[in-house]
Amino acid sequence: MNDALPEFSTEVCSRLREAFRNARYDTDGVVDLLGPQAHAALGRGEPEPARRASLDAGALGVLVRLFLLGETEPRDAVAAALAPLSLDAALDVGIVRGADGSGLRAGFDIRPHGDENDSWWVVSDLDPEQAGRPAASDHVLGVGHASLSLVRATSRRPVESVLDLGTGNGVQALHASKYAQRVTATDTSARALRLAQATFALNELDVELLQGDWFAPVARRRFDRIVCNPPFVVGPPRVDYVYRDSGLAGDDASALLVRQLPGFLTENGTGHLLASWLHVRDEDWTDRVTRWLPPHTDAWFVQRDIADPALYVGTWLRDAGIEPRSEEGRAKAGAWLDWFAENDVEGVGFGFVTLRRAENAASPTIVCEDLRHAYDDPLGEEAAAWLDRVDWLRAHDHDLLDVVYRVPDTVALERIDAPTEDGWSTTVRRLHRGDGPGWQHELDELTTALLAGCRGVLSMNDLLELLAAAHGEDTDTLRTAARPLVAELVRHGMLEASR
Repeated sequence: MNDALPEFSTEVCSRLREAFRNARYDTDGVVDLLGPQAHAALGRGEPEPARRASLDAGALGVLVRLFLLGETEPRDAVAAALAPLSLDAALDVGIVRGADGSGLRAGFDIRPHGDENDSWWVVSDLDPEQAGRPAASDHVLGVGHASLSLVRATSRRPVESVLDLGTGNGVQALHASKYAQRVTATDTSARALRLAQATFALNELDVELLQGDWFAPVARRRFDRIVCNPPFVVGPPRVDYVYRDSGLAGDDASALLVRQLPGFLTENGTGHLLASWLHVRDEDWTDRVTRWLPPHTDAWFVQRDIADPALYVGTWLRDAGIEPRSEEGRAKAGAWLDWFAENDVEGVGFGFVTLRRAENAASPTIVCEDLRHAYDDPLGEEAAAWLDRVDWLRAHDHDLLDVVYRVPDTVALERIDAPTEDGWSTTVRRLHRGDGPGWQHELDELTTALLAGCRGVLSMNDLLELLAAAHGEDTDTLRTAARPLVAELVRHGMLEASR
């Protein structure tokens, strides 16, 4: 554990912010300085192109090399780049620290982070390689792929209140400040709260900060939206690192969140979280996660990846800076793999969960989907639209086939033909949505003909009658088969009511 909690005063943050602004140490300034190729290389962990681009760039170059590249910089150059923050104050807080010779190195990871409209600064601990020492148990992680994926998977529709549960460095709360009137951030780690407080002060944001485990700090309160990037690593019940280990066995941390989170939402409030679940022998993962849900909760589970136990253990050992071939690595891997074997674990699933409190719904909608293919569109707005479509389906449950539908312009039909003695014969008909998660549905010939008629003119019932007459089918049989298909296509945004 880190020995002392950092103290970023309001005055220190004010002067540091001024230094950053003067140097243009923000997302646009850094990209402009480095250029797209060097910036992309830096994102891949290749610092040399960025170092070359930062040379002769004055204060901005110093800050890039200091905080983004982890290099040692001359004291005078650092003092000039941090002005009006004094070098003594920066040393006292630990923003910079002494290095070999007369140079200085970064003491914290302080880097620009932004979206398409805004730029912030995020304060976190240095990664172990840059710090030159193993990560402490209360290490505060920087903005990683998991954090960014949750940002993209969270709806940005305006709300009054947001809870960032397990805030870490505060990045989820930064994004929430753009669409929420009030933001509350909690964490079990005192160090995480100190660095999150520095993040918020540096960006002049008023965020309520509370310390405690899980939902204890906000007992008896409710929020319009809850976001959570939890300690979701699964395995034996231990805590090596607070940011990733819950102390609960297996996937009990994810289960706890899914089970308790809806109780802290306002009616129709939503929760967006990352989660992991075990793939256990002779058990369907969808049954496992569905059992976690409390009553009156709409839920959408999206599985983005499955890792086999060996790959999973090796990945997280390296994340902690432990070489799997070392004595320590072999011992930890052995205990971990033994636990998986004892509990019949064949894989670990990972993905996103969208929850909505739906007390007034007659029955909740619960969908578990495997979406491991690549897609680029953010999942957050799709999740919000998915819930809208769930509401629409509830409202039209009794007249679903009386509606006039159209196939959206983003949806296309893909055909795969195979050669036969008489020429080409269609073997696969696949409906594909080009935006969102890129849903696909394989169709038979009758369904393909039915959807071809969905042009915003005739109701689904009318189309089914025409289809039955043209193909010699029973109309009632087609209606029975069409209802679940129409509901699924509507839910996936591949069929919509004509306006």
